[in-house]
Amino acid sequence: MQYISTRGGGDPKTYSEALLEGLAVDGGLLVPEQLPTVDAATLESWRDLGYADLATEVLGLFATDIPRDDLAALCAAAYSPDTFAAPVPLTPIGGGITLVGLSEGPTLAFKDMAMQFLGQALEYALECTGGVLNIVGATSGDTGSAAEHALRGKERISVFMLSPQGRMSAFQRAQMYSLQDANVHNIAVEGVFDDCQNLVKDLAGDLDFKRAQHLGAVNSINLARITAQVVYYFWAWLRATDSLAPAEREGFEVSFAVPSGNFGNILSGFFARGMGLPIRRLVLAANENNVLDEFFRTGVYRPRSAAQTLATSSPSMDISKASNLERFIFELVGREPQRVVAAWDQLTLAGAFDFAADLPRFADEFGIVSGTSTHDDRLSTIRAVYEQSGTVIDPHTADGVKVAREFLEDGVPMLVLETAKPEKFGETITEALGIELPLSDELKALLAAPQRVTEIPNDESALRTIIETSALH
Repeated sequence: MQYISTRGGGDPKTYSEALLEGLAVDGGLLVPEQLPTVDAATLESWRDLGYADLATEVLGLFATDIPRDDLAALCAAAYSPDTFAAPVPLTPIGGGITLVGLSEGPTLAFKDMAMQFLGQALEYALECTGGVLNIVGATSGDTGSAAEHALRGKERISVFMLSPQGRMSAFQRAQMYSLQDANVHNIAVEGVFDDCQNLVKDLAGDLDFKRAQHLGAVNSINLARITAQVVYYFWAWLRATDSLAPAEREGFEVSFAVPSGNFGNILSGFFARGMGLPIRRLVLAANENNVLDEFFRTGVYRPRSAAQTLATSSPSMDISKASNLERFIFELVGREPQRVVAAWDQLTLAGAFDFAADLPRFADEFGIVSGTSTHDDRLSTIRAVYEQSGTVIDPHTADGVKVAREFLEDGVPMLVLETAKPEKFGETITEALGIELPLSDELKALLAAPQRVTEIPNDESALRTIIETSALH
């Protein structure tokens, strides 16, 4: 299996090369030359596998350059019981909706599911090459802590994680800024997530600087993140169909609702559907920063400026420029790189591009529908779910549940991907339910721990100076 750029430049890469490369050399994103496929018999043969073994099978279709025994060891280390409290439980919450529990990892967020594998795989690839890697990433909340907890203390890796000043919850800041590991560098940027993401892309686009400083990526521009997230779509389908008779399982469709910001999580579902997993609908749930919802309803993609990007009570979705949309556009235009380049040129010139003529294909061919959720929607959804099932959900998951309800179909289970534990957003839970969630002694200590962070303006030269001073070589 080889990987190519959405913009057509550079040579094809192996999985390990794509893992270390991050952003493609031409500024595009790496995608498989063709998606692997999974037939019904193979899917059924995976039914009794544990999560780590299933990850080995699914990722083995992508990471064909990694020996199978080595890949199995990486997956076993990533998804060990010591790291994840439960193997992705499915929890019905009433009204035909089931939560897919992705927040059982060390940072209580779904990002752990891919990041723990990425940490193992990066270390493996660097040991094979004898190299080092300086990760430069951007986070709107959960990516940063998941990456730092997966990579902390690793000798061949340093992490420079950019976050927007004042735009994350106190819990999210504590999970990141309290880490004292020498290889972890937290950098708070004056601006919004999109400013952080732009800085990361600007540095990755400077090939001389990228190579001199050994830069890599852990954001979902890194293809390994996307492929690792594909696994839990397969897991969720297998668990959702466990109670069916064998004759009923083949081709049985479910829908997934996905709280979406950077389009990475739902893109993994798009890949899973393309591989043959019976997914009827992929329901994209946006918050008030609903650029993606506007695109999938109108065909017009018009990112907003930093000043127009709202600070909301689902802060991990406060994103107006979705990097992974480029991978979807690549498929939409028939995998023709020149059309991708033309779209992004138009975006640069006019601030938008228009695929309204293709709008019917979004749902009919690709299965993607969308909707928007607001702060009031989040509060009412959190209350309704709690009253109906006794389950407390976080505000991002609430966005997913709210929009999922708009696309329920008889006979089609609706699975909502849980985003994070509600404890990470205590103020919103208190506002919705009038209660304070109890915190363990460990979490209380986390919130009280001293924090270490460097604040900088939205300035590329300031970031370059920090990296040049502290990067591994």
